[in-house]
Amino acid sequence: MSFSKTAWTEIMPIYKSIIEHPFNQELAQGTLAKEKFQFYMKQDSLYLVDFSRALALTASKAQNPDDLVLLLDFSKGAIIAERSLHEFYFDFYGIQLDISQAPGCFSYTHFLISTATHANYEEALGALLPCFWIYREVGMYIHKNAAKDNPYQKWIDTYSGEEFQEIVQNAIDLTDRVATRANAKQTEQMLEAFVISTRLEWMFWDSAYRMEQWKP
Repeated sequence: MSFSKTAWTEIMPIYKSIIEHPFNQELAQGTLAKEKFQFYMKQDSLYLVDFSRALALTASKAQNPDDLVLLLDFSKGAIIAERSLHEFYFDFYGIQLDISQAPGCFSYTHFLISTATHANYEEALGALLPCFWIYREVGMYIHKNAAKDNPYQKWIDTYSGEEFQEIVQNAIDLTDRVATRANAKQTEQMLEAFVISTRLEWMFWDSAYRMEQWKP
């Protein structure tokens, strides 16, 4: 069984919790409070900058030049493609990026950067993959279940669209290729990092739904 199949089986209960979370259920129905969506978009903008950094750090560990180029393309794409989505909603709502990372965003990005910096290449890939894969699955789920005239349709279209599907499949294929050359310890580290990132994905949605603030 490939690494990706093993990993997805491992996180199925967490993924189910992500799908069932009120943020995603209400987003699908178009009833999510715009204040919560705006908070989410701001946090996601902050997240993507550090996600791009983590991808670039991981690319520096790649021994295969093709893998290095692919990861750098991912890093560039995270800034260019998804930032256009943020800019659309920032303009639409007339809002600005005027907040810092909430605890959920901070925890996730610091885990990714720390792993990309200090862990091996295999583990870093395992940590990065859920951001691609979970978003694709959530986007496809919401696309299938979205209410008509959904105010968040552009977000839904972005993460369920063919262009994003291709990017995600490339990330899965890369991780599977690297996993075939990994030893048992490295594979275990990859899986552990994959599970932790998936949990942090849930925390990110939950943080946005609660419009989480630092305490005290």
